[in-house]
Amino acid sequence: MTTATKPAQKRPAMIRRLSFRESIDLPLAVIVLTLFAFGLLMIYSASWQFAINQGFSGYGIVLRQALIGLAGIVGIVILTYIDYHSYQKYVVWGMGLVILLCVSVLAIGTETQFGARRGLFSGSVQPSEFAKLGVIVYLSFWLQSKKENLHRWSYGFFPLLFIIGIIALLIFFQPDISAAVTIVLLGGIMFFIAGGKFNQILIVLLAVAFAGVIIFNISDTASTRVTDYWNGLQNPQNASDHVKWSMEAIVNGGIFGVGIGRSTTKFIGLPVATTDSIFSVIVEETGLIGGFVVIGLFIALLWRGLHIASHAPDDLGKWLAEGISLWIFMEAIINIGVLLNLLPFAGNALPLISSGGSSLITTLAAVGILMGISRQSKIASYNAERSPKRAVVDMRRRDRRGSLPSAGSPSSGR
Repeated sequence: MTTATKPAQKRPAMIRRLSFRESIDLPLAVIVLTLFAFGLLMIYSASWQFAINQGFSGYGIVLRQALIGLAGIVGIVILTYIDYHSYQKYVVWGMGLVILLCVSVLAIGTETQFGARRGLFSGSVQPSEFAKLGVIVYLSFWLQSKKENLHRWSYGFFPLLFIIGIIALLIFFQPDISAAVTIVLLGGIMFFIAGGKFNQILIVLLAVAFAGVIIFNISDTASTRVTDYWNGLQNPQNASDHVKWSMEAIVNGGIFGVGIGRSTTKFIGLPVATTDSIFSVIVEETGLIGGFVVIGLFIALLWRGLHIASHAPDDLGKWLAEGISLWIFMEAIINIGVLLNLLPFAGNALPLISSGGSSLITTLAAVGILMGISRQSKIASYNAERSPKRAVVDMRRRDRRGSLPSAGSPSSGR
């Protein structure tokens, strides 16, 4: 009995042996910090003159982004050392808080110049950004608890549609169509990676297409965006003004760019240069080379996230890592695709680069969860390598001898 309990007694000591360097996923950290640092540079380039013209400090916007980012980096370190399984105690409360914040936006949210209510506290907090990560975390735990019944319509599929529908509708009525569509896409992605059946996924796609037709017919914003997109595909001169300014910036940049800080379209017509349109500023100032580097970094982030998912200790960690990685990459692709008129207009930020506290802090929290999954994978591998069973295997490989007779087994007489 005493011998059997020794591994359980030694496990905490093994966990403590992981140093800070071992706990941090270095490739992921390098990718994220590179994107964030480059984002600060481009935010300053895109904002300083506008801020001065408004009577503010030219460093105001970038300093705010830097402070939020530093707080988020501290959050990454904290989340790295939290076992992601412990989120189960708070996941329902967290989703309840997200719903409450979304309802609060509709009731007392700050109204933008276009008549939408999307933020609280003078627009500085946007619950729709929190909802994206909240849906991934909540559905990961929910799908794990229902994984044996996902194929059953009443226990798996319809409850999932209800959960996603509530969040998406609350965001849609702000209105924030692009965030609502992102929530629906995330729900479908999570259902797919958890093992949802093809016929159920097909019904989801048909339901989304049907909902899209309804939204197109009842929402002036949606119909205008789709019409502008279609017209832009047929003739770039008929695209929306936002896309035309974006394309002009990209053409001005050429291959090598006009140089950091020398963009002109950000001053004369490119809308929201520090947020939705920052990729156009990047390409104008650093050229197609800079644009491809940014895209490459997001591809690298996706690769690292999926690598962490493939080495996760269990399905929960795998689904969390895959959902987070695909979400961040999807946000980047949507932002870039809109500015190139490859997708209908959407207000998705460029993760880790666009100015905006809610988007940045949510993305960094997601990175922290990824780091935590990576650390738990290392702990599981660390303990497996030092288990008695593995030690015998290592001895055999090192000494190249036959296996040692196990306790209680008769040795060979030959």
